[in-house]
Amino acid sequence: MRSSLSLECIEPNAAGIDVGATEIYVCVPTDRDQKPVRRFATFTEDLQAMAAWLSGCSVVTVAMESTGVYWIPVYEVLEAAGLRVCLVNSQHVKHVPGRKSDVSDCQWLQYLHSVGLLEASFRPESAICALRALNRHRASLVEVASLHVQHMQKALTQMNLQLHHVLSDITGKSGLAILDAILAGKRDAAQLAALADGRVHADRTTVIKSLVGHYRSEHLFTLRQSLQAYRQYQQMLADCDREIEQHMAQLPSQGKEGPPPSIPGRGRGKRRKNQFHFDMSKELYRVLGTDLTAVPGLNALTVHALVSEIGTDVTRFANAGAFASWLTLCPNNKKSGGKVLSSATRKSKSRAGKALRVAAQALHKSQSYLGSYYRRMRARLGGPQAITAAAHKLARIVYHLISTRTPYDESVFAKEEQKHHLRQQHRLHKQAQTLGFQLVPLTNP
Repeated sequence: MRSSLSLECIEPNAAGIDVGATEIYVCVPTDRDQKPVRRFATFTEDLQAMAAWLSGCSVVTVAMESTGVYWIPVYEVLEAAGLRVCLVNSQHVKHVPGRKSDVSDCQWLQYLHSVGLLEASFRPESAICALRALNRHRASLVEVASLHVQHMQKALTQMNLQLHHVLSDITGKSGLAILDAILAGKRDAAQLAALADGRVHADRTTVIKSLVGHYRSEHLFTLRQSLQAYRQYQQMLADCDREIEQHMAQLPSQGKEGPPPSIPGRGRGKRRKNQFHFDMSKELYRVLGTDLTAVPGLNALTVHALVSEIGTDVTRFANAGAFASWLTLCPNNKKSGGKVLSSATRKSKSRAGKALRVAAQALHKSQSYLGSYYRRMRARLGGPQAITAAAHKLARIVYHLISTRTPYDESVFAKEEQKHHLRQQHRLHKQAQTLGFQLVPLTNP
């Protein structure tokens, strides 16, 4: 690297690493070794040799890009060796124009880190990282299980059995009972329809008609394998939930034991599809010190996704605005010449931000202040921007509740609701005056 350090050196003991799948390139300051750039394989003993070489070169901190999942073993080895690792976004360290190679990449990272131009990405503590890995694995299990449900529906369609159009869920009690009977060799539509639970909305005649079709052997084979795979993944989900429960039990308590306070007008009800096989609300209440499921739109799945991504302590973010910005729920203003060129939010694959956006969509029919806010934003801005606005408000609420360990109180929004009503009245009076009318308030008889 021919460019010389022209900026003030803030991190003189900094190194840079370019991470790859089978090999990595490491650069240390030029005065630490005769060969400041070295190549190492990604085997464990080679990574340990790399850490020993860095320690021998008096390196204190190391910068590297978050490349796929290849960085994880390197990060863990360096962290175990006592080095401070700066994991940076690859979009923030784009190479200068010119020739690009693995050697120049690690040298560029070392230079940027030494002059203090790199900012480390957020990474929670190891206990939360373990929980995050399990939660992401669980999400993939749910996704694959749903794929097998689609395979079952396809097999039924090819046999012209319209059962999945009559029952709301073929993986429910009635659907599974009928599918098991079909695979056991029963073909009489009336007998199969009798297996449906009495709470099924469709009438018996419709259910019978949906079970008349062509029971071809090749489609029955596909149906059998898809059903077996679905049940296998359901068992894997239960096993994953037990592992998550054990990891949740290891998280420190915030002094809140027992189930969270009951929410007026909302019962706990029975377990829904893809919910945890244990009382996750109780564990979340214990580790957070507040019940986030009391916030409209948030359930145990959403809150656990947030905890597994950000942890139980949000004070690492300066304020609620910084937290919302990290979730990419804030406008990203681009200005030039005094004009705003764009204010769209930054593109991101943040799972925490995605979870809050899904929660915002659930506010569409909510009769709470947040539900009213979402519908108001949707009428004014449209669906996508309303989702972002409501998710941003949820992010600020989550930050406040976790940082203060206080319960959610809907009454604090009464003043905002009153201001909205006053604005509505003012707008209606103005429209009436424009049309030559005068609004008169109703009086009670």
